[in-house]
Amino acid sequence: MAAPAFVAKLQEQVGHEFSAHQQYVAIATYFDALTMPQMASLFYGQAVEERDHAMMMVQYLLDADAEVRIPALDAPVMDFADVVTPVKLALDQEKRVTEQVGELTRIAREANDFASDQFMQWFIKEQVEEVAKMSDLLAVVTRSQHDYERIEDWVAREDKGLVDDPTAPPIAGRRD
Repeated sequence: MAAPAFVAKLQEQVGHEFSAHQQYVAIATYFDALTMPQMASLFYGQAVEERDHAMMMVQYLLDADAEVRIPALDAPVMDFADVVTPVKLALDQEKRVTEQVGELTRIAREANDFASDQFMQWFIKEQVEEVAKMSDLLAVVTRSQHDYERIEDWVAREDKGLVDDPTAPPIAGRRD
């Protein structure tokens, strides 16, 4: 049984993950409207990842025999001044999620909730990768903000897309 404080915080985190999903869809559509298909694809992929993270958390709550609560979400930011702004927003969002994952891990450890602590380890690794990815992308977009083709070429060359991770927690509803 997961610690009650951990369950409450994980229920909140489900909302943060779904919110990140919506924000990434909004960013993707911004780049799609600019006819930047590589950037759009990257952020549509990020949206899928965030949705999957939320569903991993839902599955964990179900497996832990805990109540699943899906919080209401605020609308995502839809208007951006330039191509740098949405990437900066994405990096800030990933840094915020990293702090949230750390807090969830701290709560699990303080409660001696070893199963929940172990569950969070994958998310810690994932956040290191996500912050690095968005940091690199921000550097490229900032440097090339007036050359959309250069940005698109870099993303086409560097983005590996969605890669299945056999160590990832199970995703609720997925029957692969």
